Amino acid sequence: MNKKRLVVLSGAGISAESGIKTFRDSGGLWEGHHVMEVASPEGWRRNQDLVQEFYNLRRKQARECIPNLAHELLVELESNFEVLIITQNVDDLHERAGSTKVLHLHGELNKAQSSLDPNLVYELDHWEIKKGDKCEKGSQLRPNVVWFGEPVPKMLDAIKWAEKADIFLVIGTSLQVYPAAGLVDYAPSSSPIYLIDPNSEFSRLPSRITHLKSSATEGMKILKDLLIPEI
Repeated sequence: MNKKRLVVLSGAGISAESGIKTFRDSGGLWEGHHVMEVASPEGWRRNQDLVQEFYNLRRKQARECIPNLAHELLVELESNFEVLIITQNVDDLHERAGSTKVLHLHGELNKAQSSLDPNLVYELDHWEIKKGDKCEKGSQLRPNVVWFGEPVPKMLDAIKWAEKADIFLVIGTSLQVYPAAGLVDYAPSSSPIYLIDPNSEFSRLPSRITHLKSSATEGMKILKDLLIPEI
């Protein structure tokens, strides 16, 4: 018997429980910088050294963090479901927990890309991209992260996954970041949607969305109990 397909949209809230900081926590400031200074093409053009240092420190921090119970429970669900994870996060905690199908919408912190040709992407075996580290075309390497104002190249792949969902789960994101938040609209009308988010600031959620007002880890415990009897 074919497994049901559980499509997951994950955001910063699931990584936060592993100690990874989020933009939203401090009103648009991260480590004292406005997000547009360190997460936009304009910021990169103004001050490459600042942007590189910022992501080098994020990369170093992420490597010191470990997956939490929410990541682990998603892995456990692979025994019962085909689990496809679309993540807005640039860390690799899903993969390190053991998830086998992960699509990174906003890039990957442990990779570098050419500042000339975004199709040239390189795995990093260290946490630091230095000034003078260049791609094969001679251009400075930059973080492999989708910045504000840049296209989201994997959005079409994510839409295809969403369209095939038997069950759709949103975890660690408040459905405020577009275009990612629009993925719930591509889930088939017959497919239930679960939202795990501790906030209750949702004025109107569609009736087919079940809102579990819990942290990522506590919400995943509840969800697992809800889903397993369906098998």
